Amino acid sequence: MQFDTFTIKRKGRLLTIAFNRPDELNAVNLRLHEELAEVFTWAEQDPDSDVVVITGEGKAFSAGGDFTHIQNLAANPDLFDEEIRLAQKIIHSMLAMQKPLICRLNGHAVGLGATVALFCDVIYAAENAKIGDPHVAVGLTAGDGGAIIWPQLIGIARAKEFLMSGKLLTAREAADMGLINKAVPLEQLDALVSDYCQTLLDGAQLAIRHTKNLLNQELKAKVELLLEKGLKLEKQTLTSADHREALAALVEKRKPKFTAN
Repeated sequence: MQFDTFTIKRKGRLLTIAFNRPDELNAVNLRLHEELAEVFTWAEQDPDSDVVVITGEGKAFSAGGDFTHIQNLAANPDLFDEEIRLAQKIIHSMLAMQKPLICRLNGHAVGLGATVALFCDVIYAAENAKIGDPHVAVGLTAGDGGAIIWPQLIGIARAKEFLMSGKLLTAREAADMGLINKAVPLEQLDALVSDYCQTLLDGAQLAIRHTKNLLNQELKAKVELLLEKGLKLEKQTLTSADHREALAALVEKRKPKFTAN
């Protein structure tokens, strides 16, 4: 399968998938969103790999939603129904993957970028990267999976602290609280990822996959319970005055003045 917004590389039975919109910090436009809903299913079905790494080309992992795409959704909210379908497919396909999925967090991961990173099995990051889900900063509900995965990793109190403020964390801060596994200098990241992936590749594949599947059962149940509801709540805020104000403030390069109750 050919992808427009991802690069695919192989090294033995290690498959590496990389967001490939580096000039836009790998921000998620419609085409990337569509392919993101397909790439994990494709990787799971790939007969020539046992371990999958996801990373980003260029400086960022993924800066989240592409601004032009966000503007278009705000102007045409009925299009968000397709976004809901794609978002559900992304998360479900990640959790359906039996192969270990490792995140090489080479740079900033924001919004949906953070959600994709955090739904991976193991997350190793460059310490200069930042990670966060600032949906609320643009007047939107954190409905695309953040409100599910953050409390699973760091507990509900800390998840509320960061998701309700939209604050970004350094990779070092994220590692210290258990949101990600490790943060290292960028020049050490490839060796860290490579060594762990080789450990998995040398291991008993069926046992590794069954163990991953068992560990994911509670998370899958929470996704079934909450993801669709979260996306519908995000759609409600898509048409809010606060979201329109946030977009206007970004264009005008000023701080938004939120007013909606």
